[in-house]
Amino acid sequence: MIKRVFIANRGEIALRIIRACQELDITSVLGYSEADKESLPTKLSDEKICIGPANPIDSYLNIPSVISAIELKDCDAVHPGYGFLSENPFFVEICDKSGINFIGPSPENLKLMGDKSMARNVIQRHRLPIIPGYDNISDHKKALHYAEKLEFPVILKASGGGGGRGMRIISNEKEFENLWNLCQQEAKSAFDNPSLYIEKYIERPRHIEIQVIVDKKGKALLFPERDCSLQRRHQKLIEESPSPIVDASLRRKFQKISKKICRVINYSNVGTIEYLFDGISHPYFMEMNTRIQVEHSVTEVISGIDIVKEQIKIASGENLKYPFCFVPFSGHSIECRINAENTKKNFMPSPGKINRLILPGGPGIRVDTHIYEGYTIPPYYDSLIAKLISFGSTREESIARMQRALKEFVIEGVYTTIDLYKRIFEHPIFLSGRYYIGWLEKFIEGEENGKR
Repeated sequence: MIKRVFIANRGEIALRIIRACQELDITSVLGYSEADKESLPTKLSDEKICIGPANPIDSYLNIPSVISAIELKDCDAVHPGYGFLSENPFFVEICDKSGINFIGPSPENLKLMGDKSMARNVIQRHRLPIIPGYDNISDHKKALHYAEKLEFPVILKASGGGGGRGMRIISNEKEFENLWNLCQQEAKSAFDNPSLYIEKYIERPRHIEIQVIVDKKGKALLFPERDCSLQRRHQKLIEESPSPIVDASLRRKFQKISKKICRVINYSNVGTIEYLFDGISHPYFMEMNTRIQVEHSVTEVISGIDIVKEQIKIASGENLKYPFCFVPFSGHSIECRINAENTKKNFMPSPGKINRLILPGGPGIRVDTHIYEGYTIPPYYDSLIAKLISFGSTREESIARMQRALKEFVIEGVYTTIDLYKRIFEHPIFLSGRYYIGWLEKFIEGEENGKR
């Protein structure tokens, strides 16, 4: 069993890992930047060590600094959380060579699923559903030819990574001419790879994903789906499980496809397989995230399974002890990502000191956060400061509890997205479950136009 886990991350996920380690009687060692010296994870971890200055390039992304800290603190494993080094195969290879147990998948899994073009090729070879498209294109004329062959609208995406960077929806040839170079530049800047791939764009799709856990002997747990269609600029804001438009038969279809994907790539540990769904019956593979997800909390709530603890157990060599493959669940869960952003100024990050904080509670409410009253949110990192999760026996009860919790939630001193969520949770489209990718942006744009 792992005895000392180095946590190479910050914020709410670092605190989440600390708590999992404590329940497993494992010593948690936090690597923190100078900007995070007063964060809650530094106060609650068993041990801590500074790994560099505020800039993540010099701390959380600084592989030599992280490895040195792991060795200095005599840790036998490292948990990368999400973001930063969590999907960096080079980091995993160094960990392997240094005798450090990386709590996550193999570098081969990371390389394969981290390259969208390679991942698509594998899926196509095994005749699994995928959106029609063309991979790894850098030539403008060839790309335009493919776009015309697919017929507009199409979507351009970066071959080397995700997060919405290098991604544009293109409706016609004129837009293609205007946006091709921009997408290439964004892809090059973000991933050091200017290659793009082109897909047929599906109108009003849903973003459905399946959480998986696979042990080293290949036994898999396939969880019920999460609906992550409420996004702004390809960044998820609200997630729920199960999806309001997926029935039991369709759920099993998603799970069976996901199980086959895990088998053909010989996957191990925790991951999430993401699909674009046409809203009727056709799921299309998009990508696989080879790490813990921000939204893992909603899946934990309806399944009763601690996903982070299972990650650590599998990395320790333990096998899954559950008698089922398709995970049973009960009730309904919804998550709102609370970001320190000014929604009235194009979601500008809002770092600063939290002068007053009241966390919601009561039946069916969970808050995952690293903030506290008097804490100063640094300007150097992602704006996520909390996850608010509701649970109810039905979707309606989960929504009612979320509405109550949003009213209780008070954060003063910085701008947050709380008020935006209050309005979303009153909108008939959300309440009906008939939203889709792109709806939230139209809702926000409509609000902005209405204020002019």
